[in-house]
Amino acid sequence: MNLRRVTACLAAVLLTAAGGSAMADDRDGARGLSLGDSVVFGFITQAGHAYINPANFIGYPEYDSLLLSLGIANAACPGETSGSLLSATAADNGCQAFRSAFPLHVPYSSTQIAFATDYLRQHRGVRVVTVGVGANDLFLLQHSCATNPSPTGCIEAGLPSVLASVGANMAQILLELRSTGYGGEIVVVNYYSLDYSDATNTGITQLLNQTIAAPAKSFGAVVADVFSAFQKVVSNPAIAGKTCNAGLLNVNPQDQTQLTCDVHPSQSGQRLIAEAVARAVKYRTW
Repeated sequence: MNLRRVTACLAAVLLTAAGGSAMADDRDGARGLSLGDSVVFGFITQAGHAYINPANFIGYPEYDSLLLSLGIANAACPGETSGSLLSATAADNGCQAFRSAFPLHVPYSSTQIAFATDYLRQHRGVRVVTVGVGANDLFLLQHSCATNPSPTGCIEAGLPSVLASVGANMAQILLELRSTGYGGEIVVVNYYSLDYSDATNTGITQLLNQTIAAPAKSFGAVVADVFSAFQKVVSNPAIAGKTCNAGLLNVNPQDQTQLTCDVHPSQSGQRLIAEAVARAVKYRTW
């Protein structure tokens, strides 16, 4: 399926799907469910009035609905942390604020995990669940260290504790999903580096990826290696490891030169993530 055909089909699906929940009901039993943060949501920074309609934001689940022939419910919330996905009292990086002002792709008033477990119990046709969360936990650490006299040292000191929490939360998320009786595929989606030429921050991304992947095998989950997929693209000498220069990230709306990027993937980046997810799915019996 070439990109032009995918884009045309995706536009048609989104016009009839109204953001994801209808899409999940329009297929003959074969469904998918995507959980996570702004990357999963398809978030665009400073999008103004576009936030009023979640169909304006296309994340990798929308591409995977075509690549995997599944009606996927995208339950992601921009700013969700691994802790806030599980508990309404846990710190997030803007999810609750966003939800209070704008609609998500699918409506729910509970935590994301409560929605997910209810969805799995009510829809026995789910074949694939994807989970992409953890980056906002690190952003919270970064924010908390911003005013520290030694922000780098502050981050280094706080990183082990944050990673331990992320790992425990990911294990709990996978346990909750399996506790519904769901026996289908679970794909843990790891993260790309914002700049592969930056050894320090790329190393932190790798530590996060190792952390979220660690409990996967125990719960029969697989990992979609987004990190390596992006790394392969930016390995071109002309790109010099810069994820932004490869066109895989959205342009920073605050940069009038349009030469720097936001942290969120562009549509080509979202498509690349979707392909990594599709490759990770082992069994396609639907």
